[in-house]
Amino acid sequence: MENSLYIGLSRQIALQEQMDIVSNNIANISTPGYRAHNMVFLEYLSKQRNAEKAGNDSISMVHDYGHFMNTENGPLRNTGNPLDLALEGPGFFGVQTPDGVMYTRAGNFQINGAGELVTGSGQPVAAAGGGTIAIPAEATEIKIARDGTISTDQGEVAQLMVVEFENPQSLEATGNGLYKTEETGNQSQNTRVMQGMIEGSNVNSIFEMTRLIDVSRAYQSTQRMLQNEHDRQRSMIQTLTRGN
Repeated sequence: MENSLYIGLSRQIALQEQMDIVSNNIANISTPGYRAHNMVFLEYLSKQRNAEKAGNDSISMVHDYGHFMNTENGPLRNTGNPLDLALEGPGFFGVQTPDGVMYTRAGNFQINGAGELVTGSGQPVAAAGGGTIAIPAEATEIKIARDGTISTDQGEVAQLMVVEFENPQSLEATGNGLYKTEETGNQSQNTRVMQGMIEGSNVNSIFEMTRLIDVSRAYQSTQRMLQNEHDRQRSMIQTLTRGN
């Protein structure tokens, strides 16, 4: 009698988490370098009580196995700003944080009051050899080559840390467009730095809006099923109680 409730609740929990992910994708449609996320579901078999009498030894429930990231590149938009950088290829920019080096695709960089190249949220952009990147205060022109080498009219400054990962799904989003991973990135071989451009989000807005509607309907349908099952069980208990 409880099996249908367990199955319905497992589906409802999974749908709620999927709804949260879809909503987050939609909220980041305009976020530079954002990568859409999705969920992976598995069937979970649970041993039943009184299995021999029931004639079946397990029930099937929905299990959230994990998330995966859409690794397709987003569209590139020309801005003309020399500090706007896009990556053409699978690489990620390195970013210095209090918790160590993290990674981002968002190249809407700027120069802070200390002359450091920083992300849009203020974290220092990492140099290829480690450390931060300082732009000379007297520099009047900034050029960034396809390999990430930064030069000004004062000479070469540094090279951007741009790395690639054998398993990009190991990257875990931490907020502000940053990702962390235990995997050691390799110096980029198949990624080019594009100056004066920004990579947009790779979220497909029409697909995500349609998916949000579908998930919402499925959640409501499951809620009705659970309520109907609850009402059925309550009615059955009341009938049995009156019979005694």
